[in-house]
Amino acid sequence: MKVAVMQPYLFPYIGYFQLINSVDKFVIYDDVNYIKNGYVNRNNIIGPQGIQRITWAVEGASSFKKINELTYSDNTKKLLKTIKQNYAKAPYFSAVYPLLETVFLASERNVARTNCASIRTIFTYLELNKDIFFSSELDFDRSLKPADKLVEMCQNFEAGTYINSPGGKALYSKKYFSEHGIELKFIVPAVAKYKQMGADFLPNLSIIDIMMYCDKDEIIEMLNGYELE
Repeated sequence: MKVAVMQPYLFPYIGYFQLINSVDKFVIYDDVNYIKNGYVNRNNIIGPQGIQRITWAVEGASSFKKINELTYSDNTKKLLKTIKQNYAKAPYFSAVYPLLETVFLASERNVARTNCASIRTIFTYLELNKDIFFSSELDFDRSLKPADKLVEMCQNFEAGTYINSPGGKALYSKKYFSEHGIELKFIVPAVAKYKQMGADFLPNLSIIDIMMYCDKDEIIEMLNGYELE
């Protein structure tokens, strides 16, 4: 059994989806403090001048609140308009834009739940079933150090392997996890180029950009474009 844990991001980049695709159980870490100016509520797409930031306002945003305690603004008109203006001529716009609307216009405004919906929507579109859980619904000691919390979350699923993003290399020790009966591995995402709006390829954009320009088979191939080390 392989498990991964990550904070919930809004329509994240392909590497996030590769991480989910690499495991049997994926845990959305929703009961940790919100990080302002991070990627929980924003991401990058392509605009006429290159990379363009899209942001969904969070009401009462505070780093002293948990992600699952916060709510998105009801105003998504400008956000949807920006996406529509930039991708209206993309080959898969007519199939993808309505999916984005189901997330941005839903009555659910909880940040963690909405971000999870943005992730689930992609996998449903690709006809892939993934087991996704919320950390807030798991039984583990929240007073522990970060590595020990992850160990306990893995133990919830009797997992033998924990897969982390590349950034975890500076934080977690394979030896420490091994001492607790868990193999720690790090995902190494491969950058797959595809035709975009501009002449120069821009990597690590929101999955929105990939979906607008690639068909389902191409995206699924990208999801498998990673290595574990």
